[in-house]
Amino acid sequence: MEYRLLPSKPAITSLRLVNRLRLKHWALLSALGDSATLNNAAAAVSVTQPSATKMLADIEQAFGALLFERHSRGLRATPLGEEVIAYARQTQVSLQRFVEDLEVKRRGGYGQLVVGAIMGAAPDMVAHAVARTKQERPMLNIRIVGDTSDQISALLYRGELDLAVGRFSTPLQHNSFDFEPLSRENLQVLVRSEHPLARKRKLSLAQLSDYPWVLQPIAIPTRVAVEEEFSRAKLATPRNLVECTSIFATLQLVQVTDAVTVLPESVARDHVKAALLRALPLAIGQRLDRFGVLKRRDDVLSDAAQIFVSYLRSFASKEHRGGG
Repeated sequence: MEYRLLPSKPAITSLRLVNRLRLKHWALLSALGDSATLNNAAAAVSVTQPSATKMLADIEQAFGALLFERHSRGLRATPLGEEVIAYARQTQVSLQRFVEDLEVKRRGGYGQLVVGAIMGAAPDMVAHAVARTKQERPMLNIRIVGDTSDQISALLYRGELDLAVGRFSTPLQHNSFDFEPLSRENLQVLVRSEHPLARKRKLSLAQLSDYPWVLQPIAIPTRVAVEEEFSRAKLATPRNLVECTSIFATLQLVQVTDAVTVLPESVARDHVKAALLRALPLAIGQRLDRFGVLKRRDDVLSDAAQIFVSYLRSFASKEHRGGG
């Protein structure tokens, strides 16, 4: 990897950047990450293109290196530019979060807490922690972002979440996040109540192979666990497959077709109780890694976030003892 330095420039220091760059410069860098043209980026931060051109020159002078390659179709970030853009995006998100939190407090609230959660943790552990936290701080604005582990870890990395309840989705994420394990996700193989196999007392994975399946995309840990089960059984992934990230859509598809799906027990529980779905007698996902609290490495959690995490721990401890 080669970084193209500008001639005769001193080393980058935080003081140098503070003296040379304003908030508008960081906003322009963030906008350049979303647009390949300086004109579009300038419009996004409400400046003229000549002003944006000068701002970009000032930015590169401050860093002492070329951050963008100029082409006929626009700009392309250099490797160093990609790193600067990533930081600029984080600063913009952090600023927006700070402003929103300040506004909530200005209106008499207790600030806000934004938490990402995988689907298996949301119905029980996260819901419990939210309810208890709101009892203690009723004016705290809590926002829950439900998604897959890879998506919430991306949001956490960009600073759009205070913390997340999930698991590592790539092997190198331990370099970016601290992780505190909480619990395991109990998976169930599910079909509609009137499915041809719904009354079977004993089943093998091979008996399900010819049916349609609805599964999450391949990068999701739950899907990886399913694929490992097929591999151990020496079976190919079913060819009749729908990939779906929406839990609502998955539940609907399984109820109106003969499709098979795999979901956390906590997500499907109410549908099973209502006899809309049936859990098949087939163990799956026994080796799925535990989920837990994810936070940016070396970040200090806010007081509200610490209270929320304490209730997560409490619920996980009760669950482990069989008390709830």
